[in-house]
Amino acid sequence: MPNRLDIEKREMRYLAPYAVKSSQSRGREFKESEHEYRGCFQRDKDRITYSTAFRRLQYKTQVFINYEGDHYRTRLTHTLEVTQIARALARNLGLNEDLVEAIALAHDIGHAPFGHAGESALNEIMKQFGGFEHNRHALRIVEYYEEKYPDFKGLNLTWEVREGIIKHSSTYDKPKNKSFNSAQRSSLEGQVVNLADEIAYNNHDLDDGISSGLISHESLDTIDLWNRIKNEILKKYPQAEKRTARSLIINNMINIYVNDLTNETKKNIMNYNIDSVDKARKFKKNIVSFSPEFEKQKKQVSKFLYKNLYMHPHVIRMSDKCTRFLKDLFNSYLKKPQLMPKIRLKYIQAKSTKKHKYEVICDYIAGMTDRFALEEYKKLFDPNEKV
Repeated sequence: MPNRLDIEKREMRYLAPYAVKSSQSRGREFKESEHEYRGCFQRDKDRITYSTAFRRLQYKTQVFINYEGDHYRTRLTHTLEVTQIARALARNLGLNEDLVEAIALAHDIGHAPFGHAGESALNEIMKQFGGFEHNRHALRIVEYYEEKYPDFKGLNLTWEVREGIIKHSSTYDKPKNKSFNSAQRSSLEGQVVNLADEIAYNNHDLDDGISSGLISHESLDTIDLWNRIKNEILKKYPQAEKRTARSLIINNMINIYVNDLTNETKKNIMNYNIDSVDKARKFKKNIVSFSPEFEKQKKQVSKFLYKNLYMHPHVIRMSDKCTRFLKDLFNSYLKKPQLMPKIRLKYIQAKSTKKHKYEVICDYIAGMTDRFALEEYKKLFDPNEKV
């Protein structure tokens, strides 16, 4: 059985020169002895998987709220899909798969209930104090709120994983940070997770939108990529049922995304002579990218989703409802903090500023699952509901 030192030697031998090696990690905030059989990033991904925040993703919205159906993606299934895609990309590019997996597993643990509607509501509430951003909240979770160890708060993750969390960016995530040198790019492992996230939600939100009936099969023919793959699939399998054909189309689309990203990134690495981790971080733009030609096709998918799914009256109505009752929850806790668990009162009492009070309440609501938030709302506002 290989031990940690064997793992580190294998990384040095087989990973690309621009990959982050666990033996060269900047380490943890609190000193710990190394594990005999696991590398530092392997330990991090295990710590994230066993965290309370990770388990809560099971009942947090991706697009459709938990009670709308059993087969729609949740934040948890989305995270697992992102992790699978990210690992495949890391393997293609000679990057550190353990680091990629750890960042991918943690990339959404800071999300509020009810998806982007919940985040928007909390952002509006917290406007006077810098707003709410789920990557910043994720960092607070792993550095402070998770309580698993007697010697320190948080999970004490390595610097590289925490950097990947705070620098996670996509169409909907534009985090700012002071602790991890925002002037520099994320590691290539972090950049891979950013785009694996986009690949996952672009394709799987299409799948869920069709399953829900909010997106019609006919409307998808306006997407060039979809139409081209659909014709290829139906030519090969003319008798395929719609559900089977849809699954094959989605699988092929993901494969095309992954292949284009792999090939374009390899070109970038060669053209810009990226031969070290530092050179990748200090480069003027992200090295991990799609080709300019494919960007146009990808943008067509994103615009279609925005118009036909994210702005669909059903989704907008549900988002509006969620926004209103999260604000009601916040105002109730603000007026009477005693309505929250004792541990939250303890956090509030740690500082006597208005900002701190708002942050503690915001963090409490952000940590809720959809289901818990709905139950809490009924307990506070429905006179027929048991407290």
